[in-house]
Amino acid sequence: MTPPFSHILQRSRLVLSKLNHQKRQSTFLTHHPSTTSLPLPVNLDRPTSTDPSSHHLFKLANCHLFGRKGFPKSPSTALVYYHKAAALGYVQAESVLGFCYEFGFGVTKDFLVAEHHYLEAAKSLDGLAMARLAFLRKYGRPNVKIDRVEAEAWTERVRHCPNAVAWIVEAATMDGDAAAQYALGVCYHDGVGMPKDDHAAFRWYKASAEQGNARGQGILGYCYGEGFGVDKDEVEAMKWYRLAAIQGETVAIYNVGYCYEDGIGVEKNVQEAVKWYRLSAEQGNAFAQNSLGYCYEDGIGVDQDFQQAAMWYKQSAEQGYPWAECNLGYCYQNGIGVDKDDALGAHWYRRAALQSHARAQHNLGFCYQNGIGVLKNEQEAVKWYRRSAERGNIFAYHSLGYCYQNGIGVAVNEQAAVFWYYLSAEENHAPAQLSLGYCYRNGIGVLKKEREAVKWFRRSAEQGNALAQNSLGFCFEEGLGVKKDSARAVYWYHKSARQNNPWAQCNLGFCFANGIGVKKDSTKAVYWYRQAAAQNHARAQDKLGLHLQAGLGVDRDLEGAFAMFKRAAEQDHIAAQFHLANCYEKGLGCTMDLRQATLWFERAAMGKFFLCCQCTSLTHCFLLAGCRSSHERLRRLLVRVCLFSPDSSALSSTASEEDLTCSGFILGHSAPAA
Repeated sequence: MTPPFSHILQRSRLVLSKLNHQKRQSTFLTHHPSTTSLPLPVNLDRPTSTDPSSHHLFKLANCHLFGRKGFPKSPSTALVYYHKAAALGYVQAESVLGFCYEFGFGVTKDFLVAEHHYLEAAKSLDGLAMARLAFLRKYGRPNVKIDRVEAEAWTERVRHCPNAVAWIVEAATMDGDAAAQYALGVCYHDGVGMPKDDHAAFRWYKASAEQGNARGQGILGYCYGEGFGVDKDEVEAMKWYRLAAIQGETVAIYNVGYCYEDGIGVEKNVQEAVKWYRLSAEQGNAFAQNSLGYCYEDGIGVDQDFQQAAMWYKQSAEQGYPWAECNLGYCYQNGIGVDKDDALGAHWYRRAALQSHARAQHNLGFCYQNGIGVLKNEQEAVKWYRRSAERGNIFAYHSLGYCYQNGIGVAVNEQAAVFWYYLSAEENHAPAQLSLGYCYRNGIGVLKKEREAVKWFRRSAEQGNALAQNSLGFCFEEGLGVKKDSARAVYWYHKSARQNNPWAQCNLGFCFANGIGVKKDSTKAVYWYRQAAAQNHARAQDKLGLHLQAGLGVDRDLEGAFAMFKRAAEQDHIAAQFHLANCYEKGLGCTMDLRQATLWFERAAMGKFFLCCQCTSLTHCFLLAGCRSSHERLRRLLVRVCLFSPDSSALSSTASEEDLTCSGFILGHSAPAA
């Protein structure tokens, strides 16, 4: 028995709670843990310094960096002592060197050099180094590659490292260092080395920002923009973004562009957005490069240019930004700005999917389902659909439903199909609403309920789904789950037809041809039949053929009618097969050919000639049940074939049907319609 939907809804909450509503251009992306952690090279045998002087040098460096114990504050002097301590094998000095290069303490900022020092210290499981690597791998910085799987692995290691960020805590609290305050805010923000606490994160970001730290100002803008740890205030967000952008902070520059694009705290201005995106992108910011790419792809604030779009996607993707990897995969799969290459499309989808990018996981599943750029593997497709669904991707919900309904990579399970369709439909995904309506209309996985079907068709149709609009029109035409209303049927058929849906175009043509919901108009009927026929819609081709043959709404054209019937008949459209046979029998638009007529009447009858092994004559064949009209015409046509065949016996051409029946030329009567 099908479970009630109150139960399905309760189950769905378990999945919906995992939803990760993120826009592809969001900066401070939330990230769910990977199901597996990436094993990373760790040199546990690397010795820490036993030289007492190395510890002294490290302490001395801290004093010079922060001006402790009466020492003059001198970051450049501190840097010299950190280098000396690191050379003696003092691991924490190595990690603090990374911090100095990351934030420009006594040296020009250099994220690559900072990354190098962090990686060296992390080999010995230094907490500070691993915490900063977790940040850099998650969010990236110019020329530092994003890898969110690796970020999770570093985060996990930090959890097992007591007092991992003690150096940052001391610098932020005792010394009031703005960079350390910002870094401590990040620790609270992401729960790396500190418990997750959005209010604590906001307080440390604010302390950093108020001292003029550019990164503190930029992330404080994020807090106000998103309501993270503070009441949402978009105008205040824009203020802090601008302050950071003036100092050249590339993430803040990007966020100013984002605010202009969406009208956050400022009047919407897409041209201004592009200006800020470009300024950030040209400095190597991966987020901005991706955003500039989709501006070029969609013509937002710039002339549409697919080559430029692909170029910027590629620059961002090569830095590991998963949205850009997914977008670049889409470009390769569809030949947008690059030569079409399904294998490269799947490659970039995989890169993003491995970073738990939900859309890329779904797209990779689609590649496996259909063998696009990879060997077809339906089980692998379902695996990626599941991973995407676990991250709340509504497309994946729908795709999983389709797999369960049709037994693709899993055993057929119609109730499971309905469950996944329902999750997606409730999130307003129009194709899933259509699929759910189809299930209700046909009793697939649920009790047949035409009213419920109409409800979901309507929801999908109102979002512009052409297939749903046609289905809703049919419900109104036939009175399925709704009061019969021909005018409303025409309304929805017309909406769908204008989106080039051939079924709706044919249905609309039929309405005009027969005065259903509209004034009868053969000319308009022909117009819509032509639109559908051009898309090789068999029913429309047959209907158009009838109009051409009779000259209804169009000049009579027997040859054109014959061509339409033939195209439809070859698609196994039974009515067209009957009409084509009629053309051959009577020479309408073609040369008369009774044997071809016989063949097509037989196909229309959905039967098949069976001949005995000794006979090649048609007189001994028998038919399977099929179309009554085709059977009757075929029965009579067989007589003509037999009479005029060179092998036929000498009977008078004036013999009656009764005579022919008695003589064995006609065996019995036409079969009943199936």
